[in-house]
Amino acid sequence: MKHTALLAAAASQAPRMRAELAELVEQESFSSDLPALHACADLVAELGAQALGSAPRRLELGGRPHLLWPGSGDGDVLVLGHFDTVWPTGTLADWPFTVDGDVATGPGVFDMKAGIVQMFAALRLLPSSEGVAVLLTSDEEIGAPSSRKLIEDTARGCRAVLVPEPSAAGALKTARKGIGTYRLDVRGRAAHAGLEPEKGINATIEVARQVLRIAALGDSTVGTSVTPTVLSGGSSMNTVPEQASVQVDVRAWTAAELARVDAVLRELEPVAAGAALELDGGVNRYALEASHSADLFAAAAQEARALGLAPLRGAAVGGGSDGNFTAGLGVPTLDGLGAVGDHAHAPGEYADLSAMPQRAALMTALVGRLLGIG
Repeated sequence: MKHTALLAAAASQAPRMRAELAELVEQESFSSDLPALHACADLVAELGAQALGSAPRRLELGGRPHLLWPGSGDGDVLVLGHFDTVWPTGTLADWPFTVDGDVATGPGVFDMKAGIVQMFAALRLLPSSEGVAVLLTSDEEIGAPSSRKLIEDTARGCRAVLVPEPSAAGALKTARKGIGTYRLDVRGRAAHAGLEPEKGINATIEVARQVLRIAALGDSTVGTSVTPTVLSGGSSMNTVPEQASVQVDVRAWTAAELARVDAVLRELEPVAAGAALELDGGVNRYALEASHSADLFAAAAQEARALGLAPLRGAAVGGGSDGNFTAGLGVPTLDGLGAVGDHAHAPGEYADLSAMPQRAALMTALVGRLLGIG
């Protein structure tokens, strides 16, 4: 299909996309609500079957539903996304799906239900979906504890992974920081804080010392942040604390930086004699480095020009997505192909309805280019 015809065909789907978006947002899908996730999976499976001409494989892992439309084998283009949201069930009652002009708001509309609708519209516009695999998961917002292996197994052998996560103010996400999550537990010795504090080993003091060490591991010159977050300790006001803990969030642009911080955290030693440290956690998502997306972004930029769209921009962002997993395998990955809008995970998140046909056409053109079809 010629680019002008493709853009017109995408525009003709605008009313359908709006209707599907309303239906999808009105089916809440909080990451921790398994019945809601199963109900949303039913709806997504129905929408996807209409777009792809076949029902998905429904994979239940850890009680969670994930939907897979397998491709043809090695060399597939994998379209990867999620239908869970951060919004607790019941949010819709106070914040319903609403359209004002071209602005659609509602829980999960931007992250990433508009992206799912655009993706299905794009696949409907292809002359054939052969060679396209689609995987939609239900636990991305909580770190993909059940779906990570499924994502990685599905991505291996693929020629490319396209992720219709929200854009960055219209820009595609060409790099994402990798993420490490840790918990450091400190074990001291309890004693009466008034009668004989000298007999105790104060875990709160020890964890405070470790927090300062940990925070110093960040390196702003290369964009590495190491942030102590949740802190806890002690059992009562008049007891020398026997235990304390701190959780740590690590973000870095490269695998090498994640490995550096990880190694130092594992070598931490207690300052107080008799105290003990135990570290749990590790790298959750490796970085989606710019090299992983460069060729795909260049191809997308060429297709955008051919469609007569505004020049594409790329953006490097600190948050992670399931695209980090596929990039970590070395599979070329391009993220941020989803909705144009703003305020993900925040009240007032919105998607620009006027941009949805253009974004759908862009994905159709990019998939067609990768598969050599048009």
